[in-house]
Amino acid sequence: MSGQNELTRFGTYHIDRYYGSLAGMLKHFDKTARKDAFTGHDRAAFEEWRKQERSCLSGLLGLDRLSRPNLIHSEITERVRLSDGILREKVLLETEEDVTMPLFLLIPPETPKGVFIALPGHLGGGKYSVAGCYEIPAVREQIELFHYDYGRRLARMGYVTVCPDCRGFGERRDTPFTGDEPERFLNGSCKNLANMALPLGLTVIGLCVFDGMVLIDYLEQRGGWPLENLGCIGFSGGGMQTMYLAALDERIKQAVISGYFYGFRDSLLILNDNCPCNYVPGLWEHLDMGDILSLFAPKPVFIQSCENDHLNGPRGLSNVFEQLAVLRKSYALFDAEDRICHDIRPGEHCFHEEILKNL
Repeated sequence: MSGQNELTRFGTYHIDRYYGSLAGMLKHFDKTARKDAFTGHDRAAFEEWRKQERSCLSGLLGLDRLSRPNLIHSEITERVRLSDGILREKVLLETEEDVTMPLFLLIPPETPKGVFIALPGHLGGGKYSVAGCYEIPAVREQIELFHYDYGRRLARMGYVTVCPDCRGFGERRDTPFTGDEPERFLNGSCKNLANMALPLGLTVIGLCVFDGMVLIDYLEQRGGWPLENLGCIGFSGGGMQTMYLAALDERIKQAVISGYFYGFRDSLLILNDNCPCNYVPGLWEHLDMGDILSLFAPKPVFIQSCENDHLNGPRGLSNVFEQLAVLRKSYALFDAEDRICHDIRPGEHCFHEEILKNL
């Protein structure tokens, strides 16, 4: 059989049908996914499952290849009193040998009511948007678009708030994303980091979680602030980091996750052009997001979803509700379903500060 190929105005052949891999990958997912889902019926079985899955998840993320330092080296390089009375410190924190995490510490003028780690997502310049650096025009635009300044808002509410640059963002960008142009300043080098990490048995999210653990070590060693109800908050990629850190570090006591809680199949397999920081080799065979966040049970968790968030996937909020059902099943074992707050907002991918009123 022969056919006539038609040249397009681009100087290429027009293709009527494409033979991509998604359909086959979906079949692989449906056949092998979530084999470690909790199937027990009591707390004792759940605690055993939690122990096993934390170990499994740590291995998949590559945390067993990293060693937290016994003595944490840090340097305060800047102290600025902001217009709202908040003291902003810039700290350089060494999380590994030759690995530095710059961060802003926002310290309220009154006696703090607690401490929150505020983790950044994409397209905000790392710590600059979360800490509310409105004086940077490009950052101010992103804050207006995504309401990205939740770290600054928490500091105004009386919390000591830690706003770090996660790996690949802000002052931690790798080439070719170093530079002052807004498209580089606001963006991140996750792809480059993934290309370096994966062949070494590491993952982008694993490195970010590791840094978060060292950051908590630093807060404990520094002392002076109440950590008994330590919180973690993040939007989008910051919500991703919050979910994994809360699942794996017992010291997190409350978590706020905005714009990042849905099923892997719809949101990361069908929507397969997401950032490489979302992808962990072998993860989908073991757990889905509802299972991962169940490792945090029964501590308070605040989840925020937007009705038209494209990251929810083609089925929209149904993809979110399915993972919430998994989470609620775990919390029900502790009679703690009331510690799950699901806040639904209209519109697209965005943080809504109203959720902070629930803290």
